[in-house]
Formats: sequence, C-alpha cells, structure tokens
Amino acid sequence: MKPILGCYSDNILLIQLGDIGDVVLTSPAIRAVKETYPEARVSILIFKPYGSLLAADPNLFEVVETARVRGSLFRRLQEFWRFALLLRHRQYDLTIDLRTGDRGAILSFFTGARTRVGCQGVKNQFWHELFFTHTIRDLKVALPPVHPGADQSLRVIREIGIDTDNSIPKLYITADVRDAADTLLAQAAPGAKNGFVTINPFSRWKYKEWDNRKWGEVIDRIWKAHHLSAVLIGSAEEALGCQQIVSGREDRAFNLAGKTSLAELAAVISMSSLHLGVDSAAPHIAAALDTPTVTIHGPTDWRAWRIVDEHHKIVSPEMDCLPCNKTGCDNSGKSRCLEELAAEPVIRAALELLTTRLP
Repeated sequence: MKPILGCYSDNILLIQLGDIGDVVLTSPAIRAVKETYPEARVSILIFKPYGSLLAADPNLFEVVETARVRGSLFRRLQEFWRFALLLRHRQYDLTIDLRTGDRGAILSFFTGARTRVGCQGVKNQFWHELFFTHTIRDLKVALPPVHPGADQSLRVIREIGIDTDNSIPKLYITADVRDAADTLLAQAAPGAKNGFVTINPFSRWKYKEWDNRKWGEVIDRIWKAHHLSAVLIGSAEEALGCQQIVSGREDRAFNLAGKTSLAELAAVISMSSLHLGVDSAAPHIAAALDTPTVTIHGPTDWRAWRIVDEHHKIVSPEMDCLPCNKTGCDNSGKSRCLEELAAEPVIRAALELLTTRLP
C-alpha cells in the first residue's frame, strides 16, 4: 500500500513520549515506516534514558531523547524552548505523534515539518488542530494475529497508509553492551554462569505486585528442578526489595537491581532461559528479545498488550471480577486477586516452559 500522504519524506520523526514498555512496543511501527520509506532517515523522539533500548535498531537513523525537566516554570519553559529549537534545526519533513499528549503535539508543531500527523485522544483536544496538519480520529483496532501492544502505534500509522506484515516487537543488543552485561554477571552473579532465569518482582504501581515470599518459593522450585539461578532485576529504588527476596538464597539468587543500565538490563534478559515478572516493562523487553516469559497479571487486562503462545504464558487469578482495570480493589491500591494468588500456578508455568527449552 502506498502512503496516502505522498512521497515527501526524506527525514521522518516518530514521537513516542510514553514509558519503557510503550517504547519497546513501538519497534514494529519503526520497522513499518522504514519499509514504506526505505531511503528515508527515520528518527524517534523518546524520553531519557530510554534511548539505549533502541540504539541498535537498524531501522533508525537517530534516537533523540528529551528530559522530564523539573524545577520552576521558567526553567521548564526555557528548556522546552531550547529543545524545540534543536528539533527545528533537524528539518524534518514528516512527524508522526504516536500518542495523544500535549507535549508531543506541541513539539511536533515546533519542528516546522510541512506534514505533521497526530491523533485525537479520548478528550476533545481541539487545540491539537493547530499543531497537526493531519488529525486522525476513530482509530481502528486490528484483530489477531496483529500484536495487540504493537497495534497501539501501528493503528496510528495504518491510517496514513503505512503498515507492516510483521507486528512482533523486536529489540537489538550491540556486542559491547552484551560484553558489559557478561562482565557484570560474572562479578555480581557468579552462580549464573551455569544458566539463569531473570525475575522482575516489582512495578511502578504497587497494585500490580506479588508477595516476596511467593517469589522465594518460585526461585527455590526452579533451582530444585533445573539448578538454574535467579537474577533479580529492577531499578535502584527496587534494590532493597529484591535483596529481601535474595536474602538466604545467595547461592541461587542474585540481585542486579539498580546495577545495570537499561541496555545492559535488556542484554541480561536476552541471556536468560526464562523471564518471570509482574505487569511491567520487563516482560515486553524479554518478549522482544525472544526470551520466553511468564507474566503475572491481576487487575490489568493482558489481552490489550501481550500475546500468549508456546513461549509466553500469563498467570492470572481465576476470579469473576477480573480484569477490572482498577488500581487495586475499589481503586484502593491493593489487589486482593494478587494477594490470594498462590505460587503453584506460577511455578507450574515456569517449569513447563523450562522443560521444553532446556536440553
């Protein structure tokens, strides 16, 4: 299909100002744009420090990062203006904002690109008509086998005639990042040299998390069945919680939370035999690196974001109220469904995948 906007695009900017998982799930959209415009310079604008996740993507010319600036209103406006001028100097022909926020729309306008595409959100953001030359409404959701998470971005570009036959997210790891991850594992997780699984026990949102004691049960059973170590990953803020899980299991569980860059974290996941975790960005990273996953979902609806097949399993409590898409029971921040979820279903899913994957 030829894009309906015509062949004007030598210098293209995609705007994805979402979180880590959103960035990972945008990779098929990047690929689709490059397939449609193989000679174009395709760049993407994302928040710091997510750029390292896409640095090795062969479909990208450049990854442009913007910071979430803190401080006074004057300082924020000053930094915003400085960055807007930087974008304008890059002389983009086409910008496509893959989200519905104001920041992406305004930055799209300041690029000066002669074609600026954006979509109308749930709210009637009528002022976006000033920022975009083409506004998309009533986005059409694709049916399976299109990856539901990737479709969040693909449904935007599909409306302007850009698409791909391959909707599976894919990340790439450079040799130097893999070497750095190897060195880190040798130093911080020496027991992982004989094979390991990765675990992300925590999320930005507490209502998505599971009990530390049950994670310990999972680690112990995997060790007993396959003698595989567990490498716990996460942010620096999650390091203490990960250490509580590792405590007493130093021979078979290791804490890497806060010790890796984002790219190194991805490399560690790519080397693992299996990734287990809660609803967060890490399972998206794992799946995009062809690492099998077991992901625990409580209130959130996994069907909108993930696929289930012989390599990727979802464990969710069998309760009539799920998925409720609330921030815990009655939006309390606590999820009874996850509090009552036993370790056994997670262990069973993990051992099934490991049995088929390991020699």
